[in-house]
Amino acid sequence: MLTPTAFPTTTGNASTTERWRRSLVQQGHDVEVLATENLDIFVFQQMLIHFKPDLIHLHHAFRTGELLFKINTEWATNGRAVVVSPGGTDIHLDTREEDRRRIMTRIFEKAKAIIVQSEEMMPRIIESYAGLQDRIIMIPKSFCWMGEEEFNLREASNCRAEDILFFFPAGIRPVKGNLEALHLLERVYTLRPSICVVFAGPVIDKDYAARFEQELKRFGAFARWLPPIPFQAMRSAYESADVILNFSFSEGISNVLLEAKAAGKPILASDISGNRGPVLGNKDDLPSGLLFDLQSQEHFIQQALRLVDESELRKKLGQRGKEQAAKLPTPEEEARGLVQVYKKVLKNRSRN
Repeated sequence: MLTPTAFPTTTGNASTTERWRRSLVQQGHDVEVLATENLDIFVFQQMLIHFKPDLIHLHHAFRTGELLFKINTEWATNGRAVVVSPGGTDIHLDTREEDRRRIMTRIFEKAKAIIVQSEEMMPRIIESYAGLQDRIIMIPKSFCWMGEEEFNLREASNCRAEDILFFFPAGIRPVKGNLEALHLLERVYTLRPSICVVFAGPVIDKDYAARFEQELKRFGAFARWLPPIPFQAMRSAYESADVILNFSFSEGISNVLLEAKAAGKPILASDISGNRGPVLGNKDDLPSGLLFDLQSQEHFIQQALRLVDESELRKKLGQRGKEQAAKLPTPEEEARGLVQVYKKVLKNRSRN
């Protein structure tokens, strides 16, 4: 299984692939997860030779597919089945860039199955890449807590007990909107000095992170950027927050939003296609958070103020989220879906 970043790095890709790995291993399968970011090509070649995988699962078409083309796709995949699970940035952002689209097109052509975890990704892939509809398979997304370590987010960020704590867990990079969120939250703070904001996540884009860190120095009165919180302590961190924030410009289905719901915390999230399902729920559900228009600064501020001022609204949204999270597939069910895809692909390969 190839992924841009792998456990214990605290990113969404790492969280997803580690959840898959654990559940697949529990079901008796041999799984090796490799992070392609900064992966030495020789090391990867040696892993293929010694591990001898029957199947390669690419999680994120462009960022993992890029590695295969650096070494020789035909050699890497010779005799091995390939499946791919595209990321949100694959479909919403990378597909617009010609060089990246070319790599993804070749990866999709090579893949025997394309795994998606949100309904909205299916039509987008079919619309952007011809002839793939028969290979796209939906496996509903699960979530899991990786441990029960204690982590008092409020204490770690010097946030007062009476303050409303906004928690923004995400890597620092443009697509997550960390810097843009900081600027708007400063305006919320001028209106409600009883808020504090905690960012927690690794540096993904160095230039963007440098600008973010510089701006953060001006907002030390209410905003903190903590080192990445270990996965084992994330449940405790969520539970010590009041509102979970997502400012993404692109998402598949965010692990953060599912975890926020499971922790019973209200969500404030950008109104993009990948966020609507987790926040609004299914047709019979009531929302577990508030969405805001990325094109309207005033709408973000309005929605944030509602969550600051209305304790009953926070409580109601959090409770709805917890109820909805209880209906999500278990990691074991999600893994069984993956295995069904893998077996189908391997069976068809043997016939050919």
